[in-house]
Amino acid sequence: MSGTLGIAVIGTGKMGADHARRIDRMVAGARVAAVADVDGERAKEVAAGLDGCGAYTDPEAALAAPGVDAVLIASPGPAHEEVLLHCLERELPVLCEKPMTPDPAGALRVVEAEARLGRRLVQVGFMRRYDAEYERLKALLDGAELGRPLFLHCRHRNAASPSFFTSEMLIADSVVHEVDAARWLLGQEVTAVSVLTPTASGGAPEGLRDPQFVLLETSGGTVVDVEVFVNCGFGYQVQCEAVCEAGSARIGDGQAMVVQSGGRWGGEIVQDFTVRFADAYDRQLRRWTEAVREGRATGPSAWDGYAAAAVAEAGVTALRSGVRERVSLAERPGLYGGHG
Repeated sequence: MSGTLGIAVIGTGKMGADHARRIDRMVAGARVAAVADVDGERAKEVAAGLDGCGAYTDPEAALAAPGVDAVLIASPGPAHEEVLLHCLERELPVLCEKPMTPDPAGALRVVEAEARLGRRLVQVGFMRRYDAEYERLKALLDGAELGRPLFLHCRHRNAASPSFFTSEMLIADSVVHEVDAARWLLGQEVTAVSVLTPTASGGAPEGLRDPQFVLLETSGGTVVDVEVFVNCGFGYQVQCEAVCEAGSARIGDGQAMVVQSGGRWGGEIVQDFTVRFADAYDRQLRRWTEAVREGRATGPSAWDGYAAAAVAEAGVTALRSGVRERVSLAERPGLYGGHG
């Protein structure tokens, strides 16, 4: 397309407002044409800082607003499916924050609607695929110079969890990132999930089963383990080590500047995912915008969103039952060729 890409941002909470700012300041050839939020005042506040941006409380009104060519969904997960289906009806390209939907049944309805349309319009916001370290690890594994991957060892730590976090959300909202990253890095589907829980940390809110140890089995025989600890107390850490037949590679150590002073040495641990993955969010938006302008589909697909939701559901079931759960996936439509 020629001209500036007009984007409607649905949801103006922390993520939506941040995406609107990025589009306005960091993405060439795009602008925020409309925003929508159930909190009308919040939507107006975000729109006020954006030239020519309309504010709405109804997502459908924002999709139909003048100058809207594409959509970015950053509203709460339960609201995603309805907006996604409206986007497909209007044939609007859409970048949807994870989860695409909170459950695999809803995600499958989106997949089926897009498959009927016969073209990819949905991209899911698994931003780790755009992180420079993850991209290097992906290239290394694709090159096979270290041989076949045998294990992925992952750590996902937050300084503290939000007050509303539940034990199930450690898997559905946190480990789901490792699920997508593992599928993408390995080019394999997750076939089974097991969850172990030690005695809860004293730093975790009462009743929260934190930390957890999640074991993923894959279609290619690689074993993926994830330590998720959302009240570690010291900062935000995401690490991944691939152990292969002829070597290993690790990312996420976060070692930038190291200071030595007063007989001690050390560095900073970031406290928030928006800092750790700031560059990844920028690259994700730029590449999505570029692809939309060129009429291409790129990035994590609706199928990837569905597969992640199915694995997360199996993980939640395994957490509750203490039993290894197999992952059941629907037949993959031909629209989505290849893994991840």
